[in-house]
Amino acid sequence: MAEPTEHAPPPSVSLLQALAFWLKLGLISFGGPAGQISIMHQELVERRRWISERRFLHALNYCMLLPGPEAQQLATYIGWLLHRTWGGLIAGALFVLPSLLLLIGLSWVYVAFGDVPLVAGIFYGIKPAVTAIVVQAALRIGSRALKNNWLWAIAAAAFVAIFALNVPFPLIVLGAALLGYLGGRLLPEAFSVGGGHGAAKQFYGPALIDDDTPTPPHARFRVSRLALILAAGAGLWLLPMGVLCALYGWDGTLTQMAWFFTKAALLTFGGAYAVLPYVYQGAIGHYGWLSPAQMIDGLALGESTPGPLIMVVAFVAFVGAYLQPMLAGDSPFVSGAVAACLVTWFTFLPSFLFILAGGPLVESTHGELRFTAPLTGITAAVVGVILNLALFFAYHVLWPEGFAGRFDWPSALIALAATVALLRYRRGVIQVLFACALAGLLLQGWG
Repeated sequence: MAEPTEHAPPPSVSLLQALAFWLKLGLISFGGPAGQISIMHQELVERRRWISERRFLHALNYCMLLPGPEAQQLATYIGWLLHRTWGGLIAGALFVLPSLLLLIGLSWVYVAFGDVPLVAGIFYGIKPAVTAIVVQAALRIGSRALKNNWLWAIAAAAFVAIFALNVPFPLIVLGAALLGYLGGRLLPEAFSVGGGHGAAKQFYGPALIDDDTPTPPHARFRVSRLALILAAGAGLWLLPMGVLCALYGWDGTLTQMAWFFTKAALLTFGGAYAVLPYVYQGAIGHYGWLSPAQMIDGLALGESTPGPLIMVVAFVAFVGAYLQPMLAGDSPFVSGAVAACLVTWFTFLPSFLFILAGGPLVESTHGELRFTAPLTGITAAVVGVILNLALFFAYHVLWPEGFAGRFDWPSALIALAATVALLRYRRGVIQVLFACALAGLLLQGWG
């Protein structure tokens, strides 16, 4: 499609043209949420001008108020504005589908051939890099979220709660939301930091959805439409859950995975790094679906593939089901692939519902302190939780046999180099993972 001229608005976009773009985005969306949002801004605001920068930022701030991967929800939101419900479904699904297929393949290679020296060397190098990446995430979110001593205090309390007291992550989220709500009423100036995105600063020319373009009829709040979407969403959750219960019972592995990741999907305030502690508490500590080392490897795979980082849940499900086959013929691969697809369904279903059902309702209250202050409190708590996650990963990477065992100096040096590359030289995640994987291969070869 021809690019729009500088002063003329772009022509209308067909659903087929939009589909081609969303598929391309799903294949190139590396770099985590920041990189994915940057790609969408360059393509949709600057080059194609499908949406103005002000409307883009307004949509982004709305998505950041919701649990779930904000980049995927932003794609769903813009697709919905352009082409109604089908446009949102296509945009959101194509953002996830390439990553799911890649992770199923990579997870199989990891489980089936993880002991091969070549694969083992690669993962030896990228495990320390993952620790550095999580540290970078804590610093990045903290620099944006912790604007005053009250928010620092919430972050510190969350760290102590999960590190020293082993408080479940959902209780930490609820406690932080309560503190944010009270803070918004008693100290509004301390809890009005917002979503972290300012007003539009640059004009790229007339856009298809411009600043003064009226909200389309399908994006306006109607009680009847809300009820219809919620009923459809409930059916799409209850039907597969009912089938799983009938086939495997409530305590079956697939049923418990579906239930666990449904809860996880509702707790992803602050992005994927915020929910990872909850995932490792449940998947490792409670259910035993995988080991801490496997969780770190899964995060590395998630970082190195396109799509939202929360897709690491597909790896968790694949490994858990592969090691405990439950389908006809006891095929480990089929069990793992089915589990990965099911978990992806239950993880992302709420994200679509939040946009399609809650979009008009939440947008009408966007910017009101009584709604944003609890989320400010949650974001502050997320910083402390992610710091605990970094320590968790560092312990299992640097002391693979526990504190009684040896300290892994090569891993420590790789982690230090990765941290310097990320924080001092601002290298990309993919570049750092590739360099650390090469270092791991060299070290394993010399060993």
